Amino acid sequence: MVSLPSLKTLELHEVKYSKDETLQRLLSNCPILEDLVVYLRERDTTTRKLTVVVPSLQRLTLYIPYNHELYEYVIDTPLKYFELVDYNDYDHDGLIENMPYLIEAYVDCCCPDIYSLMGSNRSVKCLTICSVAILDGPVFNELEHLEVCLCTVLFSNQLVQLLNASSKLKRLDISLMDVRSYVPRYMDDWNRPSTVPECLLSSLQSLNWLEYTGEPQERDIVVYILKHARHLKTATITSSESDVPKFEMIKELALSPRASTTCQLVFE
Repeated sequence: MVSLPSLKTLELHEVKYSKDETLQRLLSNCPILEDLVVYLRERDTTTRKLTVVVPSLQRLTLYIPYNHELYEYVIDTPLKYFELVDYNDYDHDGLIENMPYLIEAYVDCCCPDIYSLMGSNRSVKCLTICSVAILDGPVFNELEHLEVCLCTVLFSNQLVQLLNASSKLKRLDISLMDVRSYVPRYMDDWNRPSTVPECLLSSLQSLNWLEYTGEPQERDIVVYILKHARHLKTATITSSESDVPKFEMIKELALSPRASTTCQLVFE
């Protein structure tokens, strides 16, 4: 038994829990805990269900490695910041509830239901996401800053659906979140949406694309955004010399039509 009545910050790195309920029992004795970091152990077979129910918690970071035999996790706490890195390749369920005040979320996850998990959190303002899971109807009413991993953008329809779900989006960043897990990318063809996403027409002000290669599919996405983003102020394109000839890239994008007459193209 543990009693930590004044503890506000707790980090648990590769701790071995004797039973499924061990972690929640510990957390239940931290009545004012605000910041929790949990890194699960690799090759751990003792914890099959992970539960985090802490009414006072504001920040949670949860890391699940590839070969951890976790079957289910349940998170029920009104967080403001949530970071989930879930590389577990076993079939498992995730239940995330009671996050009406969530402001910022970082999600790197192979879980096929991650979009339905995040879709219930309509208050989030800043979202970083890396997932190739199928998008299933989330709505991000307050989202202003979206960072999307290139592995997600490889499926261009995912990007379209994220834009459609984020009507107040002001900043869009496309980057490579984890270089270590990078594999050669084969992007599907860009299928222009039948209707222009609302955020392009009314709110998007900044576009940043890192690791740009100039491939036709990537170019088509950038050109589409430039053509329809009426309030775009800056579009920053970053690439290496080995990826694409800079002069040709600059010329190609600079000559593309732009909905915003004040938009500045920046090449790095």
